[in-house]
Amino acid sequence: MADELKRGLEGVLVAESDLSYVDGEVGKLVYRGYDIEDLARGATYEEVLYLLWHGSLPNAAELDSFAADLAAEREVNDDVIETVRALADAGERPMAALRTATSMLSAYDPDTGDEDGDAGEATLRQGRRITAKIPTVLAAFERVRQGEEPVAPDPDLSHAGNFLYMLTGTEPDAVSEETFDMALTLHADHGLNASTFTAMVIGSTMADVYSGVTGGIGALSGPLHGGANQDVMEVLHEIDASAKDPVQWVKDRQDDGGRIPGFGHRVYKVKDPRAKILEEKLRDLAESSGDTKWLDYTTAIEEYLTDQGLVEKGIAPNVDFYSGSVYDSLGIPLDMYTPIFAMSRVGGWIAHVAEYQEDNRLIRPRARYTGPEDAEFVPIDER
Repeated sequence: MADELKRGLEGVLVAESDLSYVDGEVGKLVYRGYDIEDLARGATYEEVLYLLWHGSLPNAAELDSFAADLAAEREVNDDVIETVRALADAGERPMAALRTATSMLSAYDPDTGDEDGDAGEATLRQGRRITAKIPTVLAAFERVRQGEEPVAPDPDLSHAGNFLYMLTGTEPDAVSEETFDMALTLHADHGLNASTFTAMVIGSTMADVYSGVTGGIGALSGPLHGGANQDVMEVLHEIDASAKDPVQWVKDRQDDGGRIPGFGHRVYKVKDPRAKILEEKLRDLAESSGDTKWLDYTTAIEEYLTDQGLVEKGIAPNVDFYSGSVYDSLGIPLDMYTPIFAMSRVGGWIAHVAEYQEDNRLIRPRARYTGPEDAEFVPIDER
């Protein structure tokens, strides 16, 4: 029926896309035809960005040029860093600080306000700058919060390795760099989720990509979208502080009517394929560090809830169930998990905006009016 109400636009097709496909029934995610497992294990985040933005995987020369161009854009104007300092000193939340700083970046972009040339190419050039600078902004914000000076980006490091270096001041080991790179790839795109759709709606007005990314960050900041990995980690810390067995803690939470974050997904009815890969990387990190606590907790909880029949009901582990533990193992603070999500997903936002604008139509849905009819107007002096 044309007038059937679809709350939350569930099941409504609003666009065609070549970018990513999610099959929630079998637990499959692909970017431009490539299985996420192949990309996560075999490609760097830079290669995945190239794939999303340009339609194919790069050859060695193309990748070298693309990665060098990306690395060359990492430095952030001093005015933006000073704003980041002020936000950190004021106690601003990381996602709100990122939203503000990203919007401010547009003031220093040479392409903004330029009406000449190919709009799609301008979007990708601006998108490259945004993607390169967000890690610098986030690392600077966190270091200022900790009373440390920001660390300048290193153009010789990978996108993933450079962020960990700017965050800690120390170059990461190979396992940490590979794990974080993999996490960025796994979160780069995921169909028309709330933040991607927000960026697309903004892009459909032909606003610049800074506006779309800023809107995407705002949408991702909501607890129903980007905050679940932080929720999972908070639960694991509660379990640890309680000195209870993880399974007993979960049983008690269920008896009290509470839910366990990290289980269930709007699309996936089986275990999220991204969760499977991050579980393996959590094992690698645990073996590398010798600390298996989070791995032991998460696997015990997953085994118990699976035995309780949750997976059979379509409530399976999602990517957030393991990503929080991975980030904690990498030394990333709890409230930086969602900003890390944004740091990855910006690649997908930019790709969707650029793709949609190629055959643009202003996104303008309707709402069914349920208000009063034929209200009689009364002049103000008679009310």
